[in-house]
Amino acid sequence: MPTSKHNLSRRYFGIGVLAAPILLPTVGRALAQAQGTLGSTKQAPGIERRSLEELHKVAVAEGGDLIVYAGGDIPNAQAAVEEAFKRRFPGMNIRILVDLSKYHDARIDNQLARGKLECDVAHLQTLHDFDRWKTKGRLRLYKPLGWDQVYGDFRDPDGAYVTVNIFCFSNIISTKLVSDAEAPRDAIDYLDPKWKGRTVLTYPHDDDAVLYQFDRIIAEHGWGYMDRLMAQDVQWIRGTVPARLVVAKGDKAATFTASGVLTAPPDAPFKLILPKSDSFLTWPQTGAIFKDARHPAAAELYLSWLLSKERQEGMGLWPVRHDCTPPEGFGPVIHYNTYPVGFRAFMQDRARIERLKFQFEHYIGAPQGPNPTQVTGLYPVGR
Repeated sequence: MPTSKHNLSRRYFGIGVLAAPILLPTVGRALAQAQGTLGSTKQAPGIERRSLEELHKVAVAEGGDLIVYAGGDIPNAQAAVEEAFKRRFPGMNIRILVDLSKYHDARIDNQLARGKLECDVAHLQTLHDFDRWKTKGRLRLYKPLGWDQVYGDFRDPDGAYVTVNIFCFSNIISTKLVSDAEAPRDAIDYLDPKWKGRTVLTYPHDDDAVLYQFDRIIAEHGWGYMDRLMAQDVQWIRGTVPARLVVAKGDKAATFTASGVLTAPPDAPFKLILPKSDSFLTWPQTGAIFKDARHPAAAELYLSWLLSKERQEGMGLWPVRHDCTPPEGFGPVIHYNTYPVGFRAFMQDRARIERLKFQFEHYIGAPQGPNPTQVTGLYPVGR
């Protein structure tokens, strides 16, 4: 990447005011509103100093149980994380329930109103919720192990919440159908007739991260882009992982509304490819412990483990810590044409997001299909 782009990315990442053209009128106000709730308070705890082994002993003595609500869009998407946690910490019984973040946050709000919270921890895409929950005194202030190594923009100064994963949404191609050389990279590439009938995309009005991607595309190319895209016989689908799976199976050639590991194995059926010129979406999945958590010791162990170097360097994603090594072939996330803080600001303006959703519905129609996670009910795990 050119040095000038490195410098720009560092500047944008640090202050989050120039994330993308469409955000210029609202980003400063949204961040100011959010940061108004984030000023350091006298209640802020110190950083966790106990080791993972010490935290493990306390969690087992507490009973060893933990319930996590995690954002995602396929059933049991965190099963491997559950197993890794139980292997690392014998005697722990963890359930990570995956559902769309917009369903989880409503579920949590309803549970809190009833005085009967099921989850101890949540890590979600709905970043605006964490500021709101903090303001209402719903979050437990805790600074996990490794807190001081996390990028400053990815953590609340009081310890109310912290980023646990950085997800990247960009081009995913079928390695069976598309070579690197011919892969579509920028948004405009998907309008080429050769991609007609070969693209799968997630409904932007069903997922705020995808909505943010489309918002930036429209800022660059205007609403005429949607007219041309709709002529491309796109398969629209609920869920970003489902879109990636369609590509991985070879049913479609490409998508730009899915995430994947930065470096897939050579024999993988799909591959993530970054744009040539466009900015792309990275967003910080944020986690917090609730003040009403029934298993606070287990929750502290879990967040400290998620932030540990052993975990951050083993996921194939950009780490949230600046002292961790990114996957092979990649530099730190701040060196790229992407603005995680911009997405956080975008999520604050809920009125604008609702207007955008209806605008895209006029083009595409209402999202079709059931909830891809198949999760139902106010208390899915069963308290």
